[in-house]
Amino acid sequence: MKFAVPGIASAVAGAVIGVIAVFGITAAVSQNTRPEIDRSGDADSSLLNSVEYGSR
Repeated sequence: MKFAVPGIASAVAGAVIGVIAVFGITAAVSQNTRPEIDRSGDADSSLLNSVEYGSR
């Protein structure tokens, strides 16, 4: 029985560290911000961000 207590303590500690690592890595890697849009182009010469109808 002497081996049971350290084994259980090690398993609990490993599970806690594993859960913390998974949540920490997930939070660090997640991309939860919108990218900035480059609006510095010339609107008259670019089709980006402007819808054109009719003949070109």
